[in-house]
Amino acid sequence: MSKVLSHMTMSLDGFIAQPDDQIGELFEWYGAGDVEVANPNEGVSLTVDAESAAFLNEVIGNCGALVAGRRLFDMTSGWGDRHPVGAPVVVVSHGVPEDAAERWPRTVFADGVKEALEKAQEIAGDRDVTIASANVTQQALALGLVDEVCVSLVPVLFGEGVPYFAAFDTGHLLLEDPVVVQGRRAVHLRYPVRRPAGG
Repeated sequence: MSKVLSHMTMSLDGFIAQPDDQIGELFEWYGAGDVEVANPNEGVSLTVDAESAAFLNEVIGNCGALVAGRRLFDMTSGWGDRHPVGAPVVVVSHGVPEDAAERWPRTVFADGVKEALEKAQEIAGDRDVTIASANVTQQALALGLVDEVCVSLVPVLFGEGVPYFAAFDTGHLLLEDPVVVQGRRAVHLRYPVRRPAGG
């Protein structure tokens, strides 16, 4: 059964980027092993340990669409229309670049988070939708639209930066116990979102 999950690499103290949006040491684990994880983007190399490879192959292999925020999309130039997960991308944005259809034919733009997830689920069919944006994850969690929160936790302390999570207006959000995968330079945690009784 398809689900909506979020996945980000996070420092031990909760940040997904430095204050200047740079990733610092966060992605060291993507080159910390000798098992290559195939991806369609020739500019991206993923060579991880066997445990991380199994985790990535499951997350990437099951991804039918990826949802990203406009800031990350702009920072990466839309991954050249070939995100490493290999799936079409849906971007949450209040505006569409003029040359979007020519530069990013596999990319869809949506005005809000709910609309983006609906479009992504339509594209993904029976495969998963992965959210790769802290802000979009926050909004989707608040709307009750996320089934699983995935964190690749790496051994670095930033002290400040862009947080993966922020305060919820609706109070605490409970998660189930995690599935834990111990990799080299990263611990991968998969937390199903706890649903209210009868929900």
